[in-house]
This record gives sequence, C-alpha cells and structure tokens, in this order.
Amino acid sequence: MRIAYFDCFAGAAGDMIAAAMVDAGLDAGFLKSQIAALGLKNLEIEINTTQRAGLRAMTFLPRAPHEHHHRHLDDIKKIITQSKISEKAKQTAIAVFTRLALAEAAVHGKTVDEIHFHEVGAVDSIVDIVVAAIGFDALKIEKVYCSVLSVGSGEIKCAHGTLPVPAPATAELLKGVPCVAGPGDFELLTPTAAAILTTVADGFGPLPAMKVTAIGCGAGAKDPKNFANIVRLFIGESVDAGRETADTVTLLETNIDDVSGELVGQAVENLLAAGALDVFTAPIYMKHNRPAVEISVICELKDTQLLERIIFEHGLTFGIRKQFIQRAKLAREILTVDTEFGKIRLKVGSLDGRVVNAKPEFADCAAAAKKHSVPVKTVITAAIKAKS
Repeated sequence: MRIAYFDCFAGAAGDMIAAAMVDAGLDAGFLKSQIAALGLKNLEIEINTTQRAGLRAMTFLPRAPHEHHHRHLDDIKKIITQSKISEKAKQTAIAVFTRLALAEAAVHGKTVDEIHFHEVGAVDSIVDIVVAAIGFDALKIEKVYCSVLSVGSGEIKCAHGTLPVPAPATAELLKGVPCVAGPGDFELLTPTAAAILTTVADGFGPLPAMKVTAIGCGAGAKDPKNFANIVRLFIGESVDAGRETADTVTLLETNIDDVSGELVGQAVENLLAAGALDVFTAPIYMKHNRPAVEISVICELKDTQLLERIIFEHGLTFGIRKQFIQRAKLAREILTVDTEFGKIRLKVGSLDGRVVNAKPEFADCAAAAKKHSVPVKTVITAAIKAKS
C-alpha cells in the first residue's frame, strides 16, 4: 500500500504542503497545467529551491491580483467542479473546503451558507487546497498519516483583528487531533493546512512502518534561527501492505491510591461505554509503599479528550499520562455459523489473506449454553468445528 506521512514538527501551511509534494516527485509542469484548468485569471505559480536552518527545501508561491470580493462555499465548489482536474481530486478539494466552512461557521456562530471566505477564500488558499488534492491523486497515495501537529504560539493579525494562536478556525479543526504548542512564537499551523490534514489523514502519531521511496520538504515563509520552518513529506510502501491493520491510538494511564475499588470499577464501565477500545487495571505500589491501582485506557485519537474528561470527572487523579502509539492488528471480520445450539458469531483474524485465528463470541456461546443446559465449552467447540 502506498502511503504518505507528513512530519509537521514545525507546523504546516497550504503552500508548504504543496511545495513538499513537488519536492517529493509531483511533476511541476503537470501541476501548473492542472492549476490552469481552474480558470483563475492572471494566476502565476513560482516554484523555487531555498533553505531553512541550513536545510534544502522547496517553496510554492501562487501569485494573483488582490481581490476585493469574498467567496461562499458554493462559489468555491463551482470553481472546482467546473475545472478539468480529476474527479477524485475534485472530491478531495471539496471535502477540505467543506470541513473548513464548517469550522468557520462554528467559531462565528453562523450557518455554512452564511460563511464567506475572506483570507481562506483567497486565490492562494484555493490553489493550495486544490494542489494538495491533485497531489494525493497524482502521487497515487492510498493512505495518509500525520505527526502530532505543532501550532506555534502567540498572536496573529487577520481580518477580525488580533487573535490567539492557534486561530479559532484552526483550533476548531483540531478537535480530537493531537497537537502541541511551539516551536516558534508565531502561527505555525494555518487553517488551510489544518483543514487539508484533518480531512485526509487516516491517523496521527509517529512515523508508520514503511519503506520510504521519496522525501519532500516544503518551506514556510519565515526563516527562524532556532528551527527549520519546513514540513517533511515521506512517501513509500507500507510494510503492513495487504493486512489493512496499521493504526495509531492513544494510551492514557494514571496511578490511583486514594479511591475505592467501587469507584475504579464504575469508571472502567463508563470509559468502555464512552468508546474506549480497552480499559484494564493492574496492582502497583507507589511512594511510601502504598498499594495502588494503575488504570490504562486505549482509545481512538478522536476520543482522547472525552475519555480524559471522564477520568478527571470521576475524581480518580490529578494527572494523566498520554502517549500516541501504533498498533498492528490482524484483518478482522465477523462471521456467523450454524451449530446444533443455534447461530454463533465468530471473530476471524487473517494475516496476508490467510485465517490464523478464530474465536467465538463468548456472549453468544454463554446464551446458547444456558438455553440448552450444556457447558459453555461445548458450545465453543461446536462453533469452532462449524467454522472449519
């Protein structure tokens, strides 16, 4: 499987993503011809080589006359749908702009139809998003992954005045996505880039297991002395190709030594009900040799904040350790088999298309065993035999 990984240690902007794609192998001539298909007047594209903190990188600069009118989402959709770029690229670009419109609507307290794009609706932002969509298609990227997103810090000035970093629309787009402040004291993650990455990314976290075939570096406009203001794009083949099993999850952990077992048990039930993939506890000893419990929660990235809140609201702890980790899983499917005790569901795991594990659903087996007055083990054996 051909995958892409964006290393956003210094944040990202739309033009940085576009530049990284060109540097990673997206043909500049083809790209310019595709951009011309948008029909935007007097648009020029400059692609150059530069350096950031001594590292070589590319810049991507769309240049067009300053516009005085604003565009709504339907206006931008019309530009995209009437162009001659591929249908897949059109779908991606429209999805990104729709996500951006929803974020803008949320922070301004308006509907999507009422939102007009000023800064993010300018020609350069339209080009950045469309170029990214074209790039994913032309580079034949099947899955996209991304690092934790660095957002910068401080303040920015825009059409609405002085705003905090991350900008409100960017912050809205980052809900459920791992992010971190710095490394610079200015805006490092723009709304355009946040919309692109949160729309297309299949997961956020460390570099996935992959055989890298190309690396592209896209430079930001600023050149600070203490870090390289670039986004790196890794393209290659997943070493998990064919298994469809690589993902990134959050691991939440905390040590508890001052609440009852009843409260811990209730918290575990509530965390599982709220969508945790798994919750488990282990006995430990803390300072002063106090017997305690370590509670661990594995969850999808999008559920991290919700489950953190549940742990805090239960009064279990004053702090939670958090890690973003990768998982390798068997490809899974649920099958139903007929047995002498009725229908039983089986969870089947495959590796490279070959079944290597099959496990009957215990709840089904227990219900069937009770109904037919037989041991659960008898039903489990019958279900496994029916599968084979």
